[in-house]
Amino acid sequence: MLEFKVRGENIEVTDAMTDYIEKRLSRLERYLNDDAKYVAHVNVRSYKEGTFKTEVTIQLPYLLLRAEDTQADMYQTVDFVSEKLERQIRKYKTKVNRKSREKGYKGIEELDFAAAPEELEAEESEALDIVRTKHVALKPMDAEEAVLQMELLGHEFFIFQDAETDTAAVVYKRRDGKYALLDTEA
Repeated sequence: MLEFKVRGENIEVTDAMTDYIEKRLSRLERYLNDDAKYVAHVNVRSYKEGTFKTEVTIQLPYLLLRAEDTQADMYQTVDFVSEKLERQIRKYKTKVNRKSREKGYKGIEELDFAAAPEELEAEESEALDIVRTKHVALKPMDAEEAVLQMELLGHEFFIFQDAETDTAAVVYKRRDGKYALLDTEA
């Protein structure tokens, strides 16, 4: 069962908004065990330019579900977030079912999910297929040079060997347009 904690930033959350959010997100309950209780933290934010952002976080025992969306219509953000969360659950459950079959487990009841709906059967056939393998030679450089290389190639990320630490690292472009560095430990 889902319990909802709805919060608004720069917007007053009305009863109609809360009812709509609860109605849309309660569809996720069919994937969860009936006897367990989960909390859906919903944050609705309004921006000056007339857009709305809805963020939802649900902590499950073995999985953190989180989705957000920004649109001009608040109700549309709730619809998109609900669909994203449903896809996350189905994808995770499909992966767990596939792995449990490969390892010969009889069931995955301990993962705290309800029985799989029929649409999961179709998604299992759409398992992750690696369609291409690419080998790269890691070149020693610093993070700034790696960002320049990434931009020159027009890629969203770039793998390189950190010249200072002599370990593999990745730079990537974030959604906010800034850059981030993933460093590995030696």
